[in-house]
Amino acid sequence: MSALLPDRIEVERAVATGRVYEGVLPLARLERLAGMLHDASGEVRYALRFDRTAMHHPMVTVEADTALPLLCQTTLERYEQPVSVRSRIGLIVREEQESGLPEGFEPALMEDGRVDPQALIEDELILMVPVVPRKPDASLPAAEEPVVEAEERPNPFAALAALKKG
Repeated sequence: MSALLPDRIEVERAVATGRVYEGVLPLARLERLAGMLHDASGEVRYALRFDRTAMHHPMVTVEADTALPLLCQTTLERYEQPVSVRSRIGLIVREEQESGLPEGFEPALMEDGRVDPQALIEDELILMVPVVPRKPDASLPAAEEPVVEAEERPNPFAALAALKKG
């Protein structure tokens, strides 16, 4: 069953019904992520699938596809970094429960049995922003080697040499 993305999702109800949320969000709505981008133009296509792990922990599979508008740190030009996220998130109440999650699951804390679905999507996209954005085909411009003319300067230690002799 597919549904629009609400502000909060009651996890047990979503897990019990196998709820799937699919849609498109403007990048501008993801405020924390937008602050890391060159601009917030564009959209992210998402899907959240609620289920249980083999150990019966509530979980959600987060899928997100977008192109992040970034500023290349080599050329200082805007470019779009294609991003495709596929994460399995174990939903826990306390941090101690993290060790009980199966391998390959990231933990996310629930508050009062609910999660913020937009924050789940945004968190996964933030992890995909490169520390130093660089266009794949970026290269440094060829710099001209500066011409340094040798000029005669007095040796600053010549005065010391004169003192040493005298």
